[in-house]
Amino acid sequence: MTDDERSDAAHDSPEPDSTTSGPSRRERVTRHPTEQGHNSLHRWYRKRNPIRVVINYAVILLCRISPSLRLKRALFRLIGMDVESGAAWGLESTPDVFWPDKITVEADAVIGYDATILCHEFLAGEYRTGPVVIEQRAMIGAGAVVLPGVVVGENAKVAANSLVTEDVPPDTTVAGVPATPVEDEEAL
Repeated sequence: MTDDERSDAAHDSPEPDSTTSGPSRRERVTRHPTEQGHNSLHRWYRKRNPIRVVINYAVILLCRISPSLRLKRALFRLIGMDVESGAAWGLESTPDVFWPDKITVEADAVIGYDATILCHEFLAGEYRTGPVVIEQRAMIGAGAVVLPGVVVGENAKVAANSLVTEDVPPDTTVAGVPATPVEDEEAL
């Protein structure tokens, strides 16, 4: 078992917070301290196999330019993503290159043009990893960024160019930086 797997296993079942039915984003994100005196990108190749990252990058690059939704779903599954039937990825959309296996996109969800789904954050003194779940029929707008550990609920909508730093409840529309709930007419 790798250090990442041990760390992730230790955080698999955190206590739920008082505002949601499950753990918060912060509880789903695993912190990995870095060597003293270095930023978290220093010796990144010890954190993730470079060959795996190159393969992920090549697949993601092909998917970014392919108009075929069926091909994208099949290729994303090959690099470990859980992508259900009917999920749609727009042109230029980008899943996490280092940890695509931490992404789940449920049936009939839409990831818009140039949207980015991140499962890692490289910071000065640590890096963080966390799963991202885009639930059924959720919509991520063009140019939006979803951070690690976030769950976008069923039928939720994320407006274009938003930064999603917290969970989005089902049937809710969020917009802005950071994304906050709004009335549908305001954001879309």
